[in-house]
Amino acid sequence: MAERTDLIPIFIMGKRYDVPSSLTIMKAMEWAGYTLVRGVGCRGGFCGACATVYRIKDDPKLYFGLACQTVTKPEMYLGQIPFFPAKRATYDITELEPVAATLFKTYPELLRCLGCGTCTKACPQELNVKGYMAAAMRGDITLVANLSFDCIMCGLCAARCPAEEPQYNIAILARRLYGRYLAPRSEHLEHRVEEIKSGKYNSSIAELKAMDQDTLKEQYKARPIEP
Repeated sequence: MAERTDLIPIFIMGKRYDVPSSLTIMKAMEWAGYTLVRGVGCRGGFCGACATVYRIKDDPKLYFGLACQTVTKPEMYLGQIPFFPAKRATYDITELEPVAATLFKTYPELLRCLGCGTCTKACPQELNVKGYMAAAMRGDITLVANLSFDCIMCGLCAARCPAEEPQYNIAILARRLYGRYLAPRSEHLEHRVEEIKSGKYNSSIAELKAMDQDTLKEQYKARPIEP
């Protein structure tokens, strides 16, 4: 066999491995012989389970990424972070009001924010975490919900915060408040829910449940699709 020419050196837990340059961090670790039983999750960049910190030789910057999405680089020094939860408040969303005081009372450490931007630098989704934390301090719940919509709850922002704030938990509280109290109601969705409750689709559902797999596949392929 011809010798591979696409291998690059990376370091996992301090040990050097030569891996194909096209692999993601997660696949490179598996190529190197590691069996990943934790910190894997969806493998699609949605769950935030594979938060990874790394450095590049002779580069003073500390880098952050998701192991399932970030492609390896030569002389990369890797260290996956085990999950360590930040403070998470217990609350009943039906008993809360969508106001600034709710954020401050539930997470008083919110007001310790220094505006340093370390959280933004640590975000593998490149979200403006500093921006939505500033919005939270102003009590702008709608803006917090919009700016943090793509948060995957990996916790890297909280891990780096010098004020020890749980930014991602504050953000999900804002999204819940927005979704329950502030988001415009969808009339057609409410209408469809009422149709389902009335039993309009019971016979259709029973018919689908009685079909074999091949028939279901054919039905799926033949379904009407909106233009």
